[in-house]
Amino acid sequence: MAIADDLKKTLTDPTPLYFAAGTADLAVQQAKKVPGLIEQLRAEAPARIEAVKNTDPKVVQEKAKEAQEAVTAKVAEVFGAIDPKKLGEAAQDLALRGVGVAAEYAVRAKETYDKVAEHGEQAVRTWRGEVSEEIVDIAVAVEPESGAVPVAAEAAAEEKPAARKTTARKSPAKKAAATAGDES
Repeated sequence: MAIADDLKKTLTDPTPLYFAAGTADLAVQQAKKVPGLIEQLRAEAPARIEAVKNTDPKVVQEKAKEAQEAVTAKVAEVFGAIDPKKLGEAAQDLALRGVGVAAEYAVRAKETYDKVAEHGEQAVRTWRGEVSEEIVDIAVAVEPESGAVPVAAEAAAEEKPAARKTTARKSPAKKAAATAGDES
């Protein structure tokens, strides 16, 4: 029975879909920045090309030779300082650190996944127009006794397209007010 419950939970969990929607929404936001970056590159390209043309090849060769000598000296220094006993201890310590880092990254990945899924859920609500319903629900939760919905919340609820049919969520206070109004 546990397998069936796990399967049902997996198939009805909307989080992966919200994650996909959040990823798509973030991708669109980043894609909107591309034209500006292209213009920036187009403006900087002539100066960079001119700088490469004016570079003296002998200077580049000298710097490459200096870098090669520095790397060779550093490698010789590192290999000269290796102690086999300490190397084993360092390898074990490094492996343990690696496990800790992997666990930390797994936690960060889960947190990021949840944040993107939450962003996706908000994006989907915005796409559906459910944000206005949420505002009405919050207004009712803040002032349940009065039964009156603030004017801004009513206006937001009326902004929904007329062609779309949704079931309005009514709080107990609203239901009581609606049935009391029907009886009179």
